[in-house]
Amino acid sequence: MPATLSRWLILPVAWISLWAAAASGCAAGRVELELVTEPRVPITAQQDWLRRLSQAGIKNLRIRSMRSLDQVGIVVGGTEESPTYAVTGIVTSGGEVLLPGARFRPTDAVRLARWLDELAQYGPAEGRPQKSAFGLSDRQFEQVQKDLSQAAGFSTQGLKRREVIEGIAKRLILPLRIEPRLLQTIRDDDVVAEELSTLSCGTALAYAVRPLGWCLVPRDSGARGLECTVAKAEPDMEAWPIGWEPEKRPGEVLPALFEFLNANVQGVGVPQFLQAMRERLEVPILLDYNALARHGIQPEKSVVNLPLNRTSYTLLLRKTLYQAGLKYELRVDEAAKPFLWVTTLRPI
Repeated sequence: MPATLSRWLILPVAWISLWAAAASGCAAGRVELELVTEPRVPITAQQDWLRRLSQAGIKNLRIRSMRSLDQVGIVVGGTEESPTYAVTGIVTSGGEVLLPGARFRPTDAVRLARWLDELAQYGPAEGRPQKSAFGLSDRQFEQVQKDLSQAAGFSTQGLKRREVIEGIAKRLILPLRIEPRLLQTIRDDDVVAEELSTLSCGTALAYAVRPLGWCLVPRDSGARGLECTVAKAEPDMEAWPIGWEPEKRPGEVLPALFEFLNANVQGVGVPQFLQAMRERLEVPILLDYNALARHGIQPEKSVVNLPLNRTSYTLLLRKTLYQAGLKYELRVDEAAKPFLWVTTLRPI
């Protein structure tokens, strides 16, 4: 391993009525969950949620659409010894489930079940002791966020993946730890295809390690203090995300998406189309290689077409990517800079 690397990589329409106890069987309370769907939720999304929640161990599911007075909330009942929690959530037109203080995608069904488990055991979040992400205090999380918000600051396109990790590590104040056995699995010919220089270190690093089956996890190591670790991704592991959902409206985050143009796409390969979008929108576009591999989608073999018409960039992206079984999401990095995340239509 290069000496510079060792300096930084320290080696050692649906309504679901549910009565549920904790999955472990040790819950003190009983949870009743009602999910009501917004009008434009397709039946396929409802069926997908029902299937995923059933697979996550949630039983007795029923269906209804949203009424005018429905809203997200928790009503506490029962007794102190045997409380009940009536939870109302909403399935949005985008296919996500909104619960009090939480948002879940279809791929988060297990995490949703764990949310119900924790509610049954500990009650509503506002009545529990404060607990931050990754077991960090608010101050520690802010420290990690600030460190990871620095721009990567060097060209990554075509660079060896190991060198990208090394370069980002040099930018960080916090130490970065990777197990030696993981480092040995990086091939010398494994390169990063995208330009990540303008993205923050957190997003760039999380993206660089994900195709390897790894994830970024900040933690308080006790005696060693606060650090970032790269570890093999495991089911339900809390991992640093590749970007975040914007707090502002899409039109404020990336106004160019809603600009109009005269588009004529004829027999263009997906990689060439995305490169054109990168140049016109002046924004990074990252591919979800894990999801592509899972569903056997090869963008380089996909050709898209769109007859001559006047449209916006957001509609152009949706219509063309759909032909290849893909979709895009607008995300922001730790410094609130936008990028587009291209993944599969079907959840991973």
